[in-house]
Order: sequence, then structure tokens, then C-alpha cells
Amino acid sequence: MLSSYLAHLAVERGLAANTLASYRRDLRRYVDHLTGRGRHTFGEVAEDDVLAFLAALCEGDEAHQALAAGSAARAVSAVRGLHRFALREGVAGHDPAHEVRPPRGLRRLPKAISVDEAERLIAAAGPDGAPLTLRNRALLELLYGTGARISEAVGLVVDDLEPEQVLLRGKGGRSRIVPLGRYARKALDAYLVRARPVLSAHGRGTPAVFLNARGGRLTRQGAWEVLQAAAERAGLAGVSPHMLRHSFATHLLDGGADVRVVQELLGHASVTTTQVYTLVTVDKLREVYAAAHPRARP
Repeated sequence: MLSSYLAHLAVERGLAANTLASYRRDLRRYVDHLTGRGRHTFGEVAEDDVLAFLAALCEGDEAHQALAAGSAARAVSAVRGLHRFALREGVAGHDPAHEVRPPRGLRRLPKAISVDEAERLIAAAGPDGAPLTLRNRALLELLYGTGARISEAVGLVVDDLEPEQVLLRGKGGRSRIVPLGRYARKALDAYLVRARPVLSAHGRGTPAVFLNARGGRLTRQGAWEVLQAAAERAGLAGVSPHMLRHSFATHLLDGGADVRVVQELLGHASVTTTQVYTLVTVDKLREVYAAAHPRARP
């Protein structure tokens, strides 16, 4: 039943591979939870079983640590979807998760680095002139200059690049075209002309844009390591690929971009997702106002 539900999510709902992997982990944990409580069919599951799973997610148990509110909410959503699917398929006569609601966590603002910190990070790509340095600088410029997810960046193929724009393939099979700024274009041109042919000679001719030292496609883990190494050289702590995406959005809004435009550039299905970034800029405006306006201070 779990396999059928995951196949339904992949084929009919078009969920991204990373989202499916998270759902698979969550639901396998749920199945283990039910088995531990002596439940072996969907018809045997009661609301108390689902609530006990929610408690285990939030508080932890012998086998797992407690999850953050967002991760626990995702797991509960997966469980609710599974039970709705089981009811619809006639495998169960009731939905024990119908009244169970995901936990509500504090709304955390996205973290962003400053423009100066972004410039320091990119400048710390590595020793000048080396093929891997040119690749690293192009990758960092692309992440910060387009707001691409790390999976979108490493998934690029050469045909996705045009002189002034790039085609990014996002979650749920959605694609979008994002402009390439001057710095990103310059870094990509230098990499494609001077470095990628050198790296490609070690491999089997993959069309991937970003290659590793063996000429194969750079993995997400490899891209993460590129970022971490540059952050360490730049003296920046806690920088992640998603933080560059946050910075891209925040700096656009700080510069006066419309939230709807930022939504399109980020590839968000709903503007509600994008609006969390406006809270960051409002906080910044409040700080500037408090420091600068003569009537702002007590």
C-alpha cells in the first residue's frame, strides 16, 4: 500500500524526487510505529495511533530524535495523505488521521548573508586559474545570481544555458527561465571555455554543466562541499546553498523588486511562500527607521 501511494504521488501529483524520498522515510517510520503498536492493517489503525506517532515525532522516542516542527508537519501530512489514499482505494473503511493536525511551529525568517559577505564567499572560490576554481566560482555565482536550488544547479545541462538566461528545472516538474546577470555570465563563460573541456576529458562526455574532477556530473554533496570550503576560506559560518537562495530573494526585495517577480524567479507555486521574505525586509526597514528618524526613539 505504501508503494502504491508513493507511486501515486510521483505519477499523478508530480512530487519531486527529494520530496518523495522524505515522504518515504517518514512513512516507513510510521509503518514501524504501527507495527510496534500491534497494528497490521489499515482497518486496525485508530486516531490514538496517529496521535502517538505525532507525539513521537515532536518528543522523540527510543529509535529517533525529536524533529523540528516543519519536519514533523511534513511527516504528519504524509500520514494524512496515506490514510486518505487507503480510504479512497477501499483498503480501509475509515480515516483515523482526518482530525489530526500537524504541529504549528514558530515562523522562522529565512537567514541571508549580506551583499559584502556574498562577494567574499565568491571571491574565496579557490586558487586563481585552476579548472576547479573556475568551476567553483561559476557555481557560486549561479547559485547567488539566480536563486537556484542546489539540485537545480547540479542538474543543469549545457543546452539549458543561453547567453543571458538559464532554464532551471524545479520541484514538481516545473521549469522556469531566470536571467543571468553580468557576473554569473562572465564566470560561466570562463568555466565553459577554459575549465570544463579539461574536466570533461577525464570522463565520458556527460552533458552536465558542472563536472567533478573525474569528468562526471557534480553531485549535490560535491556542490555542498564546494560551498563549505569557500565559506571557510571567507570566514563565514553556517552558510548553506539554501542560504544563498534566501539571500538572492532578500537582496532583490531590498532593491525594490516586486514580490510577484521574486516568486517567478524562485519558482514558488504560491506567492504565500515568497511573502516570508518580505518579513526580512520589513525588519530591516524597522531597524533603519528606529536608528534614523528623530521621532522613532523614546
